[in-house]
Amino acid sequence: MYEDAEIEKARKIFSGECKFIAAALNSNAIPPEEGNEVAFAGRSNVGKSSLVNALTNRKTLARTSQTPGRTRQLIFFDLIYQSNKLRLVDLPGYGYAKAPKKDIQSWTSLTVKYLKGRPSLRTVCLLVDCRRGIGDFDKLIMNELDKAAVSWILVLTKTDKMNIEEINKIKDVSNKVISKHPAAYPEIIMTSSLKNNGIEILRTYLASFA
Repeated sequence: MYEDAEIEKARKIFSGECKFIAAALNSNAIPPEEGNEVAFAGRSNVGKSSLVNALTNRKTLARTSQTPGRTRQLIFFDLIYQSNKLRLVDLPGYGYAKAPKKDIQSWTSLTVKYLKGRPSLRTVCLLVDCRRGIGDFDKLIMNELDKAAVSWILVLTKTDKMNIEEINKIKDVSNKVISKHPAAYPEIIMTSSLKNNGIEILRTYLASFA
């Protein structure tokens, strides 16, 4: 899928200097646009933080938690390697959280506002737990991204929890869904942060926006 040189360049970019930029609880706290951004969206407990850590080969860049829904903010990091710069945005999880309903609605509203109004946003990785499949909240985000003409790619996570037959089945079902969405990247990336499966491919894809 990618040349060795592209893979190696991506590895260097994602292992380069990484700076925490901001944690935004409201639209006023979102940092000014500076370079291209790639964002990570998905249900709470889908493995967003673990994936970001795996991509950057760091254990604690993005906080992981055993409590779904703890990340309430938009978290911004800058990856810098020589003349290459890429901003990573870890979005609040959606669909479940042990918090007041008003707070949950606020997080969702902030996320959608960011997705719709960020010209520097080059693509969104929409993460879906391969064991759960695409749910209603995922479809809502897909529709919002289509409306905003924001490119997105479906990333199935936790593939180490399933066998090959199960993985192929969920991939086929997911392909049928994304084929109906004009803003979707036509290929699905299957990942496991635990086993490092698919990380190299996703890293190389994202590095193309640096």
